[in-house]
Amino acid sequence: MSHRVAAAVAACAAVVLFAHPARAQQLETPRPSPAARVDQRVGLTDFQLEYSSPGVKNRPIWGALVPYGKLWRTGANAATRLTASRDFQLGTKKVKAGTYSVFTIPGKTSWTVVLNSDKEANTDAYKQAKDVARVVVKPTALAEPRERLTFLFSGTTDDATSLDLEWERTRVRIPIKVDTKTQVMASIDRAIDNAWGTHADAAEYIFETNGNLDRALTLVDQSIAIERTWGNHWLKAQILGKKGKKAEAIAAAQQAQTLGKSDKFYQTTYKSRVDQAIASWR
Repeated sequence: MSHRVAAAVAACAAVVLFAHPARAQQLETPRPSPAARVDQRVGLTDFQLEYSSPGVKNRPIWGALVPYGKLWRTGANAATRLTASRDFQLGTKKVKAGTYSVFTIPGKTSWTVVLNSDKEANTDAYKQAKDVARVVVKPTALAEPRERLTFLFSGTTDDATSLDLEWERTRVRIPIKVDTKTQVMASIDRAIDNAWGTHADAAEYIFETNGNLDRALTLVDQSIAIERTWGNHWLKAQILGKKGKKAEAIAAAQQAQTLGKSDKFYQTTYKSRVDQAIASWR
């Protein structure tokens, strides 16, 4: 191969080598309707709305780009989705926690807001049978025009919020409620119901780490006062045994035996330990 031919081959190889990565690169440009998200906590409930945000771009919007009286996906591109971490109400309709697609039917004097259980549904795939809630609201005029479709939460309290849709010169306010008091009371009940476990866990930690046994005994007694289980009586027996109070330890262990008779886990895992401990304390 001549030097001239070899140089030409090398040059072609270099072109291929450096051109290939360039072809793999993609030019990134702004999306016409960028993705957007808004979040809000209402009492104990977390709400998240995901949507695509088209612009006005000097176009007529209501009754034109978005026709009146027809189902609208309430955004561009993918479905608009509302997620709630707990049960809530859309208007007066109770809705379970979860993710829902949001549709609207715009009108000159009223809008229908729809939540649909198919969270990926678009207008073409929408099925009314999957609606979980509908509410009719009235649009109002914005003082200043809004170029991009925007959702925001407003007027939020511990029990309610409004999900506001704003675009061009129109605002649609969607009422949302949560039963925060009931949710808090349920949390209180769960905390009280589980308080025996919290006290027992604290007592066990002190016992296992050779801490203050009097403090551990106080905690386990508080656990027993809330709810008697074979577990907290067995823990009390071990604490008393470690303190040298064998007669009291035996009495607590016997309580564990009685309470554990119908518990399969106790019978298969702890029964022999308790029996052996009572024998050693005697």
